[in-house]
Formats: sequence, C-alpha cells, structure tokens
Amino acid sequence: MEQIERTMKSDKIFDGKVLSLRVDTVELPDKKYSKREIVEHDPAVAVVAADNDGNILLVKQYRKPVEKVIYEIPAGSIEIGENPREGAIRELKEETGYVAKDVEYISEFYSTPGFCTEKMYIFFATEIEECDQEPDEDEFIEVEKVSLDKAIKMIQLGEIMDAKSIIGILMYEKYKKGEK
Repeated sequence: MEQIERTMKSDKIFDGKVLSLRVDTVELPDKKYSKREIVEHDPAVAVVAADNDGNILLVKQYRKPVEKVIYEIPAGSIEIGENPREGAIRELKEETGYVAKDVEYISEFYSTPGFCTEKMYIFFATEIEECDQEPDEDEFIEVEKVSLDKAIKMIQLGEIMDAKSIIGILMYEKYKKGEK
C-alpha cells in the first residue's frame, strides 16, 4: 500500500509572526478522510560553538511554552534570502556575541514532523572569538561556556531538555571522537 496522504482541502486558521496554522483535509491510503493540523514554521539553524579549549557555548533563556528557563545551543530562524550557513553565523553572533573562523554544516532534521514543517540545520562552529552580542529586542539571553563533558552530563541529568541541543551536542561528541 502506498503511504501517501493526498490533500483535498487546506484552510489557513492563523497567520502569525513566527508560525502559521492550517488544517488540511486528506485522503488516506485506504480512501478514508481525516484532518491534519499543521504548524508552518520557517527553516531554522542551530550551532554547536566551541572555543579552542573545547568548551561549548550554551544560551540560557526563559521559554514561555514550557514556563521555565532552559539551556540551549544558539539557534534561530533563517531569514528571507539567507542560506542556512549565513543564518548560523548571524544567530551565533546575535545570541552569544561570538564569531567563528570555521562554520561547518553537519546535518539537518525535522523538529516535529508529526505536526510541524520546521526543518533544522545543525552546524559546528570552531575557533570562536568574542564580539558584541546583538539579541533581538524581545530576547533576554545569558551565555555560558561549559565543557563538552559537562554538557553531556547536563543532558543525562535533564538540565538540557531541548531536542536540537541534545542532537547537536551528541553529534559534536561523536565528531570530537573522530566518528564523522
């Protein structure tokens, strides 16, 4: 059986600054119909940035959807006309106040494909140097440098619970061990 859902109708429910919501009526492979609620979100980037001592940058900020302050790797949406690498460089500078001499594409994934269109691109940034932090007006971010071992421990202890950060940090750990 072919695993395709054919869109029969699509209704835009909400069109916001960060995301949009639509409800699609789809025909299932067995010819029955169902509804799919879909969050439309622009592609985004995330950056594991490491200094020459092997410490990585984490950003600490309050996230309203989960009602707590969490640790993440620097990340954000790709702007119109930007390619993912340019977005990674910009987000690293804006959120952390660091620039990197080397920014390497690593992988990409869908953040939550069950209901969202967002695709994330992961980059590693090395040979970082401090400059001026330029967060968005509504961002209140603290930057912390932690060793890779500490970041792994933070994941194990549930102190880092953000999926993109877990993916990026664990991929960086493998990269550092020579498992490219």
